[in-house]
Amino acid sequence: LIPLSIAFLGLYTFTDVMARPSQGINSDSAPGEWAMFRHDLSRSGSNDPGGPLPQGTLKWVFSTPAPIDSSPVVADGTVYVGSRDFKFYAVDTATGTKRWEYQTSGWVTSSAAVVNGVAYFGSNDGRLYALNADSGEKLWDFKTQYAISSSPAVAGGIVYFGADDFHIYALDAATGIKLWDFEAEAPIVSSPVVANGILYVGSSDFGYALNALTGKPRLRFKAYYTVVSSPAVLNEVIYFTNSYGYLFALNGNARNWPRENELTPYWLQLWFMGIPGVPFPPPQSGFLWGLIVDRAVISSPVVMNDTIYTSSNNKLFAIDLQKQEKRWEFETTATIGSLGSPPAVLNTTLYIASKDGWLLALDTASGAKLWDIPVGEGSTSSPTVADGTIYIGSLDGNLYAIK
Repeated sequence: LIPLSIAFLGLYTFTDVMARPSQGINSDSAPGEWAMFRHDLSRSGSNDPGGPLPQGTLKWVFSTPAPIDSSPVVADGTVYVGSRDFKFYAVDTATGTKRWEYQTSGWVTSSAAVVNGVAYFGSNDGRLYALNADSGEKLWDFKTQYAISSSPAVAGGIVYFGADDFHIYALDAATGIKLWDFEAEAPIVSSPVVANGILYVGSSDFGYALNALTGKPRLRFKAYYTVVSSPAVLNEVIYFTNSYGYLFALNGNARNWPRENELTPYWLQLWFMGIPGVPFPPPQSGFLWGLIVDRAVISSPVVMNDTIYTSSNNKLFAIDLQKQEKRWEFETTATIGSLGSPPAVLNTTLYIASKDGWLLALDTASGAKLWDIPVGEGSTSSPTVADGTIYIGSLDGNLYAIK
């Protein structure tokens, strides 16, 4: 019985033989919905891949009393966005008029997820809110110990988000009842993504993979520098960046071998000492390849077809996935976006904002600038594209709609 128990425990803990993640649980958005930060698993920031391309003409402006860091979300003719004025807004996409607002007790920098008529978002008051998307009526809220700037993802009737109290939470989407939580090493700013039953998120200098139904850890990947960017997923490969400017590609199904993170440093010391028969440690579990893009903080990656787009300070990069090298880079006079904020991609055009107050449209193939338009005092919000219109928040407190 003892050997059988050990074998069962090993199979259950370190393999998928006994408990395979549910392949049908994904936080990718259904048609007409915006179920997660930047809309989909690749973080494209667009819900109309075949729609008309915006041409850089101002459509309308909606004003709030404080800067907008939150990235807008669009669903059913309404754009949803939070502001540092402690409010969350619903605005008509056609006219820019306010439909409703909801007062919280802290800044709202978390971007929302809108699923099945419910808007989910976090606030710096430490609460995750669920509101009726049509009326703004509160359905429920969930209290954590510290601020929530991580944007929620929704999959399989579960809401997932991180908080500054070091925890990842999974809540029942209908009731707000906690299903499980997982404690990381540091506050969680990164926005989670769920693909094939596995949740991916960054915290401190680690990237995590957890069973989405149970919260059971599968992979703890050491990135060596802070991870605040949100992961992107394509074909079961996970992409994320760290604050040193390193881009990682991981096998999304990989798992750590027993006590890997604890034992590897000792293994490395023995190899340095030149002890006979001790080989150099193998690559970390899950590691496929890595690339230094730029020696600075870079944003969450966007993955489209065979290219990754990400930014570092005042530069935007296109990375060839097959060659694992830079395809082009575009330099501006000011910082692009903010920590963790990716560009938006629609067809052959990429949209990104800079802190000197410009929204830029670039050709995805060459990086050439197609047009630009001023958006107030600068932006740390990521642009969102829906129905041929770009929506973006600004540090001047305005939400801009550009067609």
